[in-house]
Amino acid sequence: MLKRRDIEKGEELLAPYAQKSKSSKGRAYKEAEHGYRSCYQRDRDRIIYSTAFRRLEYKTQVFVNHEGDYYRTRLTHTLEVAQIAKSIARALRLNEDLVEAIALAHDLGHTPFGHSGEDALHELMKDYGGFDHNAHGLRVVDLLEERYPDFPGLNLSYEVREGIIKHSTTFDYPRPCAPFDEVGSPLLEIQVVDIADEIAYDNHDLDDGITSGLIREEDLKNIRLWSEKNRMIRKSYPHINDEIRKYQIIRALINHQVTDVINHTEANIKKFKVHSVQQVAKLPERMVAFSRPLESLRKPMRDFMMQNLYQHYRVVRMSNKAYRFITSLFKVYLDKTEQLPPNTQKRLNKEDKHRVICDYIAGMTDRYALDEYKKFFEPYERV
Repeated sequence: MLKRRDIEKGEELLAPYAQKSKSSKGRAYKEAEHGYRSCYQRDRDRIIYSTAFRRLEYKTQVFVNHEGDYYRTRLTHTLEVAQIAKSIARALRLNEDLVEAIALAHDLGHTPFGHSGEDALHELMKDYGGFDHNAHGLRVVDLLEERYPDFPGLNLSYEVREGIIKHSTTFDYPRPCAPFDEVGSPLLEIQVVDIADEIAYDNHDLDDGITSGLIREEDLKNIRLWSEKNRMIRKSYPHINDEIRKYQIIRALINHQVTDVINHTEANIKKFKVHSVQQVAKLPERMVAFSRPLESLRKPMRDFMMQNLYQHYRVVRMSNKAYRFITSLFKVYLDKTEQLPPNTQKRLNKEDKHRVICDYIAGMTDRYALDEYKKFFEPYERV
């Protein structure tokens, strides 16, 4: 029988710079430990069973949910990030349970309609503390989830909460707050999730972009990273159909980047002689990173994606429409807060109405936000 103490003992086989469960800084509210799960395994399970996690199924990655069933949502993206992150963590002998928990939680704070929804809420909240999806994700797990009689939120461990607030990628800019505002590099497990997120959305957004027809494969012929993998797959499998070939190219791109991260991170750890978690925090730069040669190959691909997918006129139209939806809903609720659901109205006695409305909208799925919009603005729609 494998008990929690056996799991913690097994973690001694991890690298010396890995974060161990028994060394966790603990939870905000004291709880008895579980008999058969480490603290990070318990955190992972609490995240999976949360309302916010389930709602990710109907939140936009790039394409709004009703655009088609094939495209990735925040939920499928989250699962892909967790898979990539765990693979990297395993190779580097880091704590896979902690990595998985952070990966599964990293997008809990996202609004409906992706970054356009976040931009709308940030503008609407500019005089009331603003809106940042990392900070909102922490707010979700600390306050907004209601599942336990003894404390608000999920009462996650310090390290998972730190991973949420310090999540950092090209599109995510962390704004650490107390008690997570110490200077230095975050845990290697946090760094792994950040880079796994970049690998996942770069390649899977490309996959969805080609499937949608917004990106034509012939436009990628001058992108070296794509063309090299395309030639390799064509040479190995000259008779496969285009759908399988596309899948194999995306697979090869991910494998290339994951392998590069593992090798370059291992080299960094040796170069800086990293031997402890405490030492990681004092380093001036992140250890988990792409090599410079791969970074130079990734840049043309990322520039291409920005110009040809994220700024494609259809995506811009979707984003702009979503911005208007969110703005209109916010103003309707603000004008007459009695239109909010009873449970949300109760919070108005204790909290600023702008933040209450912001929390309510941020928690919506794309579909729910669209339904609410119809109820308010289409005269023959039932309310």
